[in-house]
Amino acid sequence: MRRRTAEVLSMLPHPRTRARARRADEIGGLSRGFLVLAGALVAAASTLLAVPVRAGVAGPPPAEAFRVLPPVAEGPAITPFLRHQLDEAWRQDAVRREAFAAARTEADLTKLKAQLREKALRVLGGLPAMRTPLHPRVVGTIQRDGYRIEKVVYESLPGLHVTALLYLPDSPGPKPAVLVACGHSPLGKAYEKYQEIAARLAKRGYVVLCWDPVGQGERSQFWDATRGRSRYNLVCGEHAVLGNLATLAGTSVARWMVWDGMRGVDYLLTRPEVDGDHLAITGTSGGGFQALWIGALDERVGVVLPSCFPTSLPMRMANRIFEDPDSDPEQDPFGLVSEGVDHAGLLLLAHPRPLHLSAAVLDFFPIEGTRAAFREVGAFYERSGAHDKLKLSEGYHQHSYSDGNQESAFAFLDLWNDRPLRPGLPEVTTLPAEALRCTPSGQVRVDLPGRSLVDVIRESAAEPREGAARWSLSERFSGAGHADVRSWAVVAGEGRPRAGALAWQALGTTVVGDVTLDRYRLDHSERLTIPLVHVHRTREAGPVGGRAAVRVVLDLGLAGKAGPAEWPLVLKHLAAGREVVTFDPRGLGETRMRYRAASIDDPHIAPSTEEEAYASPLSGVLANHVYNGELSGRPYLFDVIEDVEIVARFARAHLRAGEVSVSGRGEAAVVAAAAADVLEGVGVVAAPGEEVASLGWWRDALESGRETWPIHLLLRGGAALRPSPRKDTSPAR
Repeated sequence: MRRRTAEVLSMLPHPRTRARARRADEIGGLSRGFLVLAGALVAAASTLLAVPVRAGVAGPPPAEAFRVLPPVAEGPAITPFLRHQLDEAWRQDAVRREAFAAARTEADLTKLKAQLREKALRVLGGLPAMRTPLHPRVVGTIQRDGYRIEKVVYESLPGLHVTALLYLPDSPGPKPAVLVACGHSPLGKAYEKYQEIAARLAKRGYVVLCWDPVGQGERSQFWDATRGRSRYNLVCGEHAVLGNLATLAGTSVARWMVWDGMRGVDYLLTRPEVDGDHLAITGTSGGGFQALWIGALDERVGVVLPSCFPTSLPMRMANRIFEDPDSDPEQDPFGLVSEGVDHAGLLLLAHPRPLHLSAAVLDFFPIEGTRAAFREVGAFYERSGAHDKLKLSEGYHQHSYSDGNQESAFAFLDLWNDRPLRPGLPEVTTLPAEALRCTPSGQVRVDLPGRSLVDVIRESAAEPREGAARWSLSERFSGAGHADVRSWAVVAGEGRPRAGALAWQALGTTVVGDVTLDRYRLDHSERLTIPLVHVHRTREAGPVGGRAAVRVVLDLGLAGKAGPAEWPLVLKHLAAGREVVTFDPRGLGETRMRYRAASIDDPHIAPSTEEEAYASPLSGVLANHVYNGELSGRPYLFDVIEDVEIVARFARAHLRAGEVSVSGRGEAAVVAAAAADVLEGVGVVAAPGEEVASLGWWRDALESGRETWPIHLLLRGGAALRPSPRKDTSPAR
């Protein structure tokens, strides 16, 4: 009887009724249960007298009732949202190119380079303040033909171990040295290609240091000892997890990857076999990324030779969803495009040192961008009379440091180290990865006491540096990149955007019982469309202008608007006296690309279905949209909040909403709380059965070391977020 009493009461609409039902179930006893039931029925009756009964609500509407736009073909596509992002990136790039073109004298160039260095460091989140003891140790030696390999471990930060191989030619005396930065391979420094490059340089008479990047080789930060593998992968998977956490801390995982290499320079300078006046760096792909950044920021490196990485970032933003979709946040630090740096700016920071670019015609790093950056930087080398210090080598092949490009790069290196030119590349024999281990198990986090980079990232949030101070969403949301939505006219449209206006178009109605679903499209910002459905009681319909002001809740989900599965939640909002507007923010729901972006390195890293894979934080279409936003200095979260602002304007102007609140389902509640925090006149309500989210979500995610979470919520410096001072953040009820 107690169970049945609770079931009956749970069907009644008033929250106090449900609370009494729970108490009846807990207290027990037939007589007491009937007393509670009677009281509950009285309360329900009084509620029903105050609010008219809503009869005739049928089951959930068909899926078509929530569909606004024509179906989109499956497959890769340049969607309006992607084009919108690229338009903004090219606009920012035009500003950068104008600044470069304006630097006509050596004084102009000196000033420009100082600005670029300051911006690059800001983009990284700064570098660690102290060069702490390296505590280097050689843990093994392997003799090879003409050189030996020493297995080295050093600490780039206290307790943060770096595993490396030092290649030392047998001939006596100090020699020039080359840092060989590793690209993306689970084997890190032991990958055959990287062994080959290092051995070839050693045979040419160079000391070579090749180290494992964090999250690769022996430096997994998420090692599953029972399975003998990373919980993600040692290609890009760990970089995605580490990079997203670093973003919450207000920095970039690139900060520590660059620092590992700079400490490698420090280590080389302690070795008597090294001529410290002749240092160089090379690497391909992810190694090209490191070579570019380390070469830009560490002027002790005399020759810079990146391969298969430098390009034009707006071009890279256009193709990576289709060609190389894995999340790799170190390559997309916040503001690299909007700050006017791009790869061309990093290359310019190498000026006037010798600079050699290697490129592949069929690369997914667009060679057109490489050529454009080369020409831009080449103009400065020409003016300085240093044209012979800059060279571009191209190979007609896919993404790789080909033999032809290596031969060109090594000849360039010999030239600027005053060494005899040696045509061709020597044959070398590589070793099994196990033979090159610096640790017994092959993992530093298993064998060596120390710290995880997750711990280091968490601690960095408290550092006294720019971006680490407490800040409010309102301070940044209304800044660069924000459309002045409040000034837009809300007008009837014809299915196409109008400049400076929010153009709406009614596209049909579905009636289910006594509930009406009106479909609209909202066109704005030259290219973008928001599909939405307005759900309300049928008897409240009629000429909009003749209705009294109503209460409207904006329903938000991380996959887009509500559908048949969410119908019970919609009905609960209606029962609470609110009309519902459910919509698809840009890049979600009906506006998303119908394409599963498959990892080129680990096809199983993302879910198998296209819809689930779309929002994967490790390798998905949405993640690439999010990182495009990072490069352009505008978090995707702000885009979604801007869409909330647009829909709120429509609700007030066309639906006569007197009160507008936003409600997020699941972790979309975090977006709802953020939107209510910054938007004037917008409150927040919990989705039925859920709670209003806290703006401390980002701090909690960082402090707990949460590894994966919805990529929609990536927010630079989010761990330092505080409520906007001008807004009462208490939830609306």
